[in-house]
Amino acid sequence: MRKIKRLFLIIVILISIAIFTIFASGYVRYRQVILETPLETKIAEIKQQEDYVTLDEIHPDFLNAILAVEDPKFYQHQGVLLSNIIEAFFTNLKEQEYAMGGSTITQQLCKNLFLDQKKTLHRKVAELFFVHDVEQSLSKNEILELYVNIIYFGDGYYGIKQASLGYFQTDPKDLTIAQASLLAGLPQAPAIYQLSTGYTLAKQRQRIVLEEMVTHHYLQEEDIPQILQQPLS
Repeated sequence: MRKIKRLFLIIVILISIAIFTIFASGYVRYRQVILETPLETKIAEIKQQEDYVTLDEIHPDFLNAILAVEDPKFYQHQGVLLSNIIEAFFTNLKEQEYAMGGSTITQQLCKNLFLDQKKTLHRKVAELFFVHDVEQSLSKNEILELYVNIIYFGDGYYGIKQASLGYFQTDPKDLTIAQASLLAGLPQAPAIYQLSTGYTLAKQRQRIVLEEMVTHHYLQEEDIPQILQQPLS
């Protein structure tokens, strides 16, 4: 019995050391990045870009679509959803691969602003420190506005204005519901869904977006067939 208790204690200590090491390395990475480029500086750089648009210059259908499919509880949480993380963990365990990220819009924004795309634990921890800073410094609308201006839509288009003009030759405020719901599905996997090479898959993804919009009361289910048949440009 003593040996079992001792073994258990050793395991607990090793796990605690590992967790502390991961958090410490994540914090060090966060401090290195934020000291090099403060949050205020990064935001100012993005807003100075010629393709930057404000929320009132984007059609509500696109904003509703991106919220529905990416982060329907965006306005309720504080940047991180424990339920998402748990769901992602068990989904990835079941699929035996990184099939689901569980990231909120705030987390995705921080990753794109400050970090790389490598799926490591210390990068995830560093991301959480950035999330805290962003949620404390910006309003939800400011976070959403930054997010839609920097996400990648495939085919070389970064931000909703580039994607809207590049794919459909229209401004973000003039998007149709068909165009908006199609674009909202691309950021999940732009290399797969970009319209130049993945149009069929993008249309399948569009249906998922529309179904999520129905789930979260942005659309009626009977509207989906008509939207899917609408011409895109």
